[in-house]
Amino acid sequence: MDSERRSVTIGVLGVLIVGASVPVTGMLDGYPVITGQALRYALAGVLLLAWARLRGRPLPRPGPRDLPSLIALAATGMIGFQACLLFAQRYAEPGLVAAFLGGTPLVLALVGPLAKGKRPSWAPVTGAVLAGLGIAVLSGGGAARWQGLVLAALAMICEALFTLLAVGVLERLGPLATATWSCCAAGIGGAVVGTIADPSGAWAWPDGRELIALGYLTVVVTAIAFLLWYSAVSVLGADRAGVLVGLMPVSGLGVSLLLGMQDFRLSQVIGIALVSSGVVIGLRRREFGEPGALEAEVFHDVAADDRDHDRAHRSGERDLLDELRPAVDRGHGQREIHGTEGNRLADGDLAVLDQGSDRERLGDP
Repeated sequence: MDSERRSVTIGVLGVLIVGASVPVTGMLDGYPVITGQALRYALAGVLLLAWARLRGRPLPRPGPRDLPSLIALAATGMIGFQACLLFAQRYAEPGLVAAFLGGTPLVLALVGPLAKGKRPSWAPVTGAVLAGLGIAVLSGGGAARWQGLVLAALAMICEALFTLLAVGVLERLGPLATATWSCCAAGIGGAVVGTIADPSGAWAWPDGRELIALGYLTVVVTAIAFLLWYSAVSVLGADRAGVLVGLMPVSGLGVSLLLGMQDFRLSQVIGIALVSSGVVIGLRRREFGEPGALEAEVFHDVAADDRDHDRAHRSGERDLLDELRPAVDRGHGQREIHGTEGNRLADGDLAVLDQGSDRERLGDP
């Protein structure tokens, strides 16, 4: 099984875990929202730090470029998403909120490539549209006041930012560090905001039911699922991984049916079929020569790259850049790489990479 198939597998597992946690989240209805999330994220951050220590590898620390993204990610994609989702359901039926969240894959399919200066690919966009339609069919829609519509739209944006804001940090720090430091940021920030917003009731001790829910959300839904998701995004990209979000309501539906919380309807089969089709199409690997399949990057001053993020602090997907670094550090004008002779790597050289294959072409711009 190659790295891409493995990434698809762990990405699917991550979103299924999150989708299946919906009934568990309902067990925290009576607990303070912001401080409850802060406690969950803080404990998850501690667990991830312990896991990094057990692995015996240094955990990259966020640099000045990473801190704004991590803070924004914690504020929007973590604390903000949960708050918008909860308050939206006070003004809108859950089905309508879920239908809005069905637009998240399409946002990722369009904005993810555009944020990196690339054109969106037809496969993730098509897959995201089908997945979104499937989610709308599964949710059944519903009524809402204008406040519910606004909050549902904000929840969708926050859910997309959970992935989009992490892309740059993933490239520099890797999945484990990104999941760890974002959880720590959300834990600290949520504790401060929750205490200011509700000084008297923010830190109520959870009862037995709430404690079980917090424990499950901390260990399984946050520490494990976040690490799985960011590992998938680091390999598949935000656009292709985004179609997997469509599997969350499918997982939630399965749990609800098993627990007798929802009745089975024929429309659910249609919704599952649409989501499944969208996932298969959206994950399609682009072929060499297909429009949008070539990605171009200009490596400026590779040798002077930030020393805080050296090889020990990079994810495995950056091995190509690490392989090229010695040639620049020694000032070599030419080097044979992957059987390609006579190519020069210097400041500003253009590397055309076929994403999804093992071909690299190095040459003058």
